[in-house]
Amino acid sequence: MLPFIRSDLTQVKTYKADPEGSESKPIAVDRLDTNECPYDLPAELKAELAAHYQAHIEANRYPNGDHLVLKGAIASYVNEAIEGAGVDTSWLTIGNGSDELIRSVLMATCLGGEGSILVAQPTFSMYGILAKTLGIPVVTIDRKDNFEMDLDAAKTALEQTQNPPIRVVFVVHPNSPTANPLTDAEINWLESLPENILVVVDEAYYEFSQNTMLGHILQRPNWLIFRTFSKAFRLAAHRVGYGIAHPEMIATLEKMRLPYNLPAGTLAAAEMAIKHREKLLAVLPEIMSERDHLMEKLKSLSKLQVWPSAANFIYARGQSLDISEKIYLAMKELGSSIRFTGGGLRITVGSPDENQRTEERLKQVLESL
Repeated sequence: MLPFIRSDLTQVKTYKADPEGSESKPIAVDRLDTNECPYDLPAELKAELAAHYQAHIEANRYPNGDHLVLKGAIASYVNEAIEGAGVDTSWLTIGNGSDELIRSVLMATCLGGEGSILVAQPTFSMYGILAKTLGIPVVTIDRKDNFEMDLDAAKTALEQTQNPPIRVVFVVHPNSPTANPLTDAEINWLESLPENILVVVDEAYYEFSQNTMLGHILQRPNWLIFRTFSKAFRLAAHRVGYGIAHPEMIATLEKMRLPYNLPAGTLAAAEMAIKHREKLLAVLPEIMSERDHLMEKLKSLSKLQVWPSAANFIYARGQSLDISEKIYLAMKELGSSIRFTGGGLRITVGSPDENQRTEERLKQVLESL
């Protein structure tokens, strides 16, 4: 290790969507490991975006740095969920993906030995990874068999973690990789947390679940919601995330944000996606129907346990950790790239043809075990 590198970074693992590496994948592969929408932007919207770039974007100029046009469009979209919500641009911050927002939250709350974070495993790994890169302690608790957080363990962790104390609790709604939404008991516990603890609710899959904590943050300055354009809005290649919170929290996060953090083409793509949201989100009923159909098929397979899903992916496990890993590797050899994480298999709902192949290949693999 280079002598000028922090010694604790030897314990930090790099985030990899495919732990085995992409070089081992077949030439033609069903990419069902990153929870993207299976459909690209419509050709006419790609053409509109290209024309905008040609006519309006000067490559030699920095992009807009205040994001006010995009924030205004997002505010209108957010307010559609709750009549009279009253979210305006002061309640919003835009990030280069939600990952940048996570990092900004950590920098604003826990740096300098002032705090640690709490996560319930399994969950989105970037909370822990980014915290560790900043030297911030990560306190983990387990989940129950139904993947609800162990709230007794959470309460104990809050009481016993004092040096430094827990400053942020990260939850995903619905959770990744397990696809379960927050329960009433979990929500009640989060509501009970004191105002010196920030509650971050990651709603990356909101468009699929249609279940939001927006009403809670309007009344609680210590709550923050993350959302993304990478999933339902089909802009994973552009990396756009946004946060919704009390204006005082947003003002703090804006201090953490790098100037010109979104390229001009990315800003244009997000503005276009919001403008054409009815067209882009029209495929959601099909995806949800495909999810339910695929789930029923997978439940009928022996040697595989499948849990309910409120997202655009399904979580399953083999009869053991070793069997789950064997399923993952065998599926990749057959041409279906799924995710082996949290001791199980996270399977993105793809197109009807991809889902049919998922069912057939899983059946083939399980019969061979």
